[in-house]
Parts: sequence; structure tokens; C-alpha cells
Amino acid sequence: MFLESLKETLTELEGLIYWPWLIPVLFGTGILLTLRTRFIQVRKMGAALSMVFRGVMGRDDTSLKQGDITPFQALSTALAATVGLGNIAGVATAVAWGGPGAVFWMWMTALCGMATIYAESLLAIKFRTVAEDGSMAGGPMYYLSKGLKSRGLGKTLALVFALTGSVACLLGTGNMMQSNSIATSFQTSFGMPFWISGLMIALLTGMVTIGGIKRIGIVAEKLVPAMIFIYIGAAFFILLLNVGEIPAKLWLIVRSAFQPSAAGGGAVGMSVVMAMRFGVSRGILSNEAGLGSSPIAHGAAKEDDPDRQGILAMNGVFIDTIVVCTMTALVILTAGDWTSGKEPTDIVAGAFQNVIPHGHYIVAVCALLFGFSTLLGWSYYGEQCIQYLLGIRVVKFYRYLFVLLVFCGAVIKVEVVFSIGTISNAFMALPNLIGLVLLSGVVAEIATTGKRSP
Repeated sequence: MFLESLKETLTELEGLIYWPWLIPVLFGTGILLTLRTRFIQVRKMGAALSMVFRGVMGRDDTSLKQGDITPFQALSTALAATVGLGNIAGVATAVAWGGPGAVFWMWMTALCGMATIYAESLLAIKFRTVAEDGSMAGGPMYYLSKGLKSRGLGKTLALVFALTGSVACLLGTGNMMQSNSIATSFQTSFGMPFWISGLMIALLTGMVTIGGIKRIGIVAEKLVPAMIFIYIGAAFFILLLNVGEIPAKLWLIVRSAFQPSAAGGGAVGMSVVMAMRFGVSRGILSNEAGLGSSPIAHGAAKEDDPDRQGILAMNGVFIDTIVVCTMTALVILTAGDWTSGKEPTDIVAGAFQNVIPHGHYIVAVCALLFGFSTLLGWSYYGEQCIQYLLGIRVVKFYRYLFVLLVFCGAVIKVEVVFSIGTISNAFMALPNLIGLVLLSGVVAEIATTGKRSP
């Protein structure tokens, strides 16, 4: 009874936060940065993809450059955090609650988000600092406090970001939501009790995160390409078998974004606002552009050119949303039942099962890999937020607390955890978006002239 009441309250609060204020602010910031950088996501996409291929081949140029991890490891860490359960359960939630049109608004979020993540990562390199232990510290806390002309405003926004980011990392997006979705998937596929899944996930997370960003970067560099290949390969096989349905489903996505679409079975039609709300909120949850999280990873890169790291960072949003989320959505629409009312992860598992014998096992394994990788990335984000607030001495305590909450998240009702995640994301994004608008001139100068201003 209490959880149902809490779920309703959080869902209502989530609606009030995302519409009417956060969605326009998010899109407005992305459009502003797109215009001021002269469509950087179009002009430099070829260069961005080329940098990824060089990173995969181990050809990152890190000679004599300050930082903790290679640029590709930084991208892998950011991708580890973004390519998570949002790409499975998050997409299913968006489609189930917002209709097929929600996918269109996820695309729009990603398109604007590529310019946003470029700006975030550029600023992370430009304004980063050296921490007490000699490691690099970058992200919104530093470009807000050091970059804004009004130091009082900058420090206030930095503190708000660090505080809300800490909450999101410990209680929402980066922790409990991931372990919750993994545990749900394993319970459905293997009948595994939630507490056993939680214990397993917590132990695996602790084995990596206790070692800090260098160990996280090494693991992410190997894990992320492998897990994306497995998931995309299985999804591509399903879409290949249903290739004739894809054009109609793509048209359904576009059409439903601008007009109500009946959910089927006599259910009430979903409004355009609902499609936009769930598409954008789950889009942010998935690719994190504008949230301020990914630049924390990029700030640790062995790179001295802000423009180069910004260009490389655009790949994160492209891969996460345009590639992985789109494939998940098309699998659900062509092979699944998005009106079934099942749990989000179960909707995707059902779609895989309908085409591939025992396909739900693939979803369960990918849920583990995606969720685990996200836990690694977000553990570092939270660590940096806590370090900014309280100093480096609390980092070790934070790492153990993070692992403990991974276990706790596995046994909480999924809708409650998702709502906590999206609400904390919103409050985390606000100070970051304000800073991006105020610093857009700095971003524009570097993006359009190539000059690395002092």
C-alpha cells in the first residue's frame, strides 16, 4: 500500500518536473549549442567516428598528455554509464507509457544532445583541475565554479550539481535502478531470488570500483564493445527476420509523435505530451546529454585539446540512442507486445523470446552486462561529486556505501526506482544546463575557430 502511494506521488512529481519546464530548457540548450557550434554534430561526425576506430585499435595519441586514462577509455567509461538498462527497460518504459511516438522524441533528444555532450566534454577538459592525490578532476563542478564570470553563482551551481549528483549516483539512475532491473531480469529468466542477484551484482561491482577510475577504465574499455556487439547482433537478427515490418513501424513512430495513438485493447489514447514527456525523460536517462555526468569521465582523459575530446564524446550519444535504443524500440514494435502491461525488462525479453528460442536469456545476460557497466561509470561520477563536496578522505567510505546500495536496490519495486532516477536526473541537469548556456560563448569560440583559449 505504501509503495503504491509512493509510486503515484513520484510519478506525479516526475510529470510536473519534466513538463512544462525541463523539456523546453533541455531542448533549448541543445538547439542553442547546435547553432553556436554551427551544427558540430553534423560537421564533425565523420571525425568523431574516425577517432572511435583509432581508439578501438589502440592508437590513441596520449604521449606527454596529462590525465588518468586514454581518451577512448574515457569514452568507454562514459558509454559504460550511458549504455545501460535505460537502453532496455528505459526504452520499453517509454514505449509502454508514452506510445511509439516516444521513440521520435528520444531521437530529437539525442540529436540536440550530441551538441550538448560536445560542449560538456570540451568544458570538462578546459576547466579540470588536479586533485589532492594527483588524479584529474573534471566535470560540471569545475567548469561551473571556475568558468562562470560570477564566481558566487558558479560555486552555488557547482554545489547544487554535486549534491544532486551524489543522490542520483547513490539512490537513483547510477545505482539502485540498475541493480533493480538486473535482478528483475534474472528472476524472470532464471527464477533467481532478488537477494541472490543483488549479492552477486554487489560483489562484482565492488571488485572493480574499489580500485578507482584506472581499474574502471581498463574494464570498461574491454566490456563496452563486447556487450554492445552481443546485444546489437541479436537485435539485428530479429530485425532481419522482420525486415518487412520496419518501414511501417518507423512511420508509426513518426506519426505517433504528433498525434495521439491508441494503445490497443480499448486503452485510452496517449497524448503528444505523454509521448514527448516519456521520450525525452527516458532519452535523458539513456544518453545523459545535458545531465552533466559524462563529462566527469571525459575530464579524466589524457587529452589537452578540449575540441578533440568534445568531438570524441559525441559518439556516446550517437551509439547509445541512435543505434542501441532505436534497435530496442524496433524489436519491441516488430516482435513484442508493448501494450501487455508487463515489467519493462519483461517486454523486451518477450520480444526476443518470440523470435529466438530462449531469447529471454540473451536479454538477461545483456541486462547484467549493461547494468553492471552503468554501475561502474556512475560509481566514479558519484565519487567525484562526493570528493568535491567533502574532500578526498571520504572517497573510500563512499565506494563501500555505493556497493551496499547496489544490493539494496535489487529488492525495491521497479517503478519507484525509475521515478527516483528520473527526478534526481532533472535536479542534477538544471545547474548544468544553466552553466552550459552561460558558457556557450566559450564553447562557440573553440568549436568554430579551433582556438584553445587560455
